Amino acid sequence: MTQPASTGLQIFRADYNHAGHASALVDLLDTYARDPAGGGHPLGDFAKTHLVQALAARPQAFSVLAFDGPQPVGLVNCIEGFSTFACRPLVNVHDVVVLASHRGQRVGEKMLSEVEAIARERGACKLTLEVLPGNAPAIRLYERIGFAGYQLDPALGNAQFLQKWLS
Repeated sequence: MTQPASTGLQIFRADYNHAGHASALVDLLDTYARDPAGGGHPLGDFAKTHLVQALAARPQAFSVLAFDGPQPVGLVNCIEGFSTFACRPLVNVHDVVVLASHRGQRVGEKMLSEVEAIARERGACKLTLEVLPGNAPAIRLYERIGFAGYQLDPALGNAQFLQKWLS
């Protein structure tokens, strides 16, 4: 789909080969990275230059954009993984970005609805995501649309998200 020319909110799957979509993706992700919820630092030059090309090279990646008329206002980046227990794909919602000017207008909910539709087309068994405990508005959104803490046995508690950087 080409960049919408009409006014009003439009939600659609990004085309990594479309210059307007590519620019919107990088700009929105940079805005998110600069926010405390995204780490508080701008994207590096390498990421800005190579991100869209790297996503396009990975068939398991897809992104959803939100435009309000010609203005990009939201982004969700997703990476397909695999559930060994279900022996089916899963989709990890990796980044969710909504510009401050459009928060509280259900932009995130609408983008995640499109993500769910794409995940179902791919035969995915579930969506996963990580969220910081201090991001209460995001947690409310995710819970409202059906996300819940991950646990296999309540006696063992919810799963924790851990990381180890590789140099």
